[in-house]
Amino acid sequence: MSGPATSRRAFLAGGLLTAVAVVAAGCGSPQDAATGGDASSPLNVGIVYSQSGPLASYGRQYADGFKAGLAYATGGTGKVGGRDVTVTYADDAGDPVKAVSAAKDLIGKGYRVLAGSTSSGVALQVAPLAATNKVLFVSGPAAADDLTGLNRYTFRSGRQSFQDVRTAQAYLGDGRKVLVFAPDSAFGKSNVAAVKAVLGQDGVTVSDIAVPATATDFTPFAGQVKAAKPDLVFVAWAGSTASAMWQALDQQGVLSSTTVVTGLDIHATWPAFGAGGAKLNLLAHYFDGATDNPAQKALAQAVPGGRTDLFHPDGFAAAQMIVHALEAGGADTSVDKMITALEGYSFESVKGTLTVRAEDHALLQPMFQAKLSGTGDAVDAAPVATVGATDTAPPAAAMKG
Repeated sequence: MSGPATSRRAFLAGGLLTAVAVVAAGCGSPQDAATGGDASSPLNVGIVYSQSGPLASYGRQYADGFKAGLAYATGGTGKVGGRDVTVTYADDAGDPVKAVSAAKDLIGKGYRVLAGSTSSGVALQVAPLAATNKVLFVSGPAAADDLTGLNRYTFRSGRQSFQDVRTAQAYLGDGRKVLVFAPDSAFGKSNVAAVKAVLGQDGVTVSDIAVPATATDFTPFAGQVKAAKPDLVFVAWAGSTASAMWQALDQQGVLSSTTVVTGLDIHATWPAFGAGGAKLNLLAHYFDGATDNPAQKALAQAVPGGRTDLFHPDGFAAAQMIVHALEAGGADTSVDKMITALEGYSFESVKGTLTVRAEDHALLQPMFQAKLSGTGDAVDAAPVATVGATDTAPPAAAMKG
């Protein structure tokens, strides 16, 4: 999600999308692509996200959620103020260099609204570019806390690491020794920083084990966790090596000797928890069954098989935010008007009530606690508790630019 803290591993029913025009990246002239100007011209939105690469499964959920959210927010018309919303999807493959190149290409063609960023490392590079060029940027699943308050042009449609950790806090109880097990990456470091910010107070000692992102043998690292004898282990992980990592932690006795908390990743990864899955205490950004409301029902009708998943809500919320911003932008799609409209905006979405905090653009939202049962293809998650948006709200950050 980043899992939670994990950054994470067509698709919509055709009827929802018939009114939404989708153009290929790079097509059309700069004049055709420009968002502003003629009140009859299309409103163009650029989505730069992981179509391929290690986070492609997360990106696919985000994109499917965005398409469903756009249909929902426009009442199935694909229009805002009588103008077609056209969406260009560009692949960054999880690479910040590719993401910046794609974003520059779209900005050069006149696009004033960008969204996407499956990866925190990508979002942290695209956000400054948005500020420099004065375009609206709505980041997606990227969980890095540093995005909040980074600049006035940057918003987020997903959760941030602080909210994951706050959700995990109840599992600590009277414990005073916490260890964070995470990859040595932007995602991992953001989780370590969040745990220290939330739990590293009132006598709680927070340490971490930074595992190389290329690691495939986790036994030595699991041994380090066991030897440290923490009261709580916070695991932040994502990617194809998760199964080997969990197996090593279980075989080394970590899951049975202490309280292990982690984020619930996408449904396809749940079997990777293996026999130890039922031993885990799970925090969840979202999972199918966590909510039941009109937006969730619309999303479920749109996604294949009717099963919603971890990052569908991020795309859905992004579309709702962008439609609201475009409605406020007027005929000239003023970015300043769009920013003002989003600041303080509260709306009902898949997860429940979401609110954009005006002073730093944090997205306040409910979070969830869950437990797993069953094994293999039969593994399923059940809600344990909902943690309210106020209880998971990160400290207000000063807007940097």
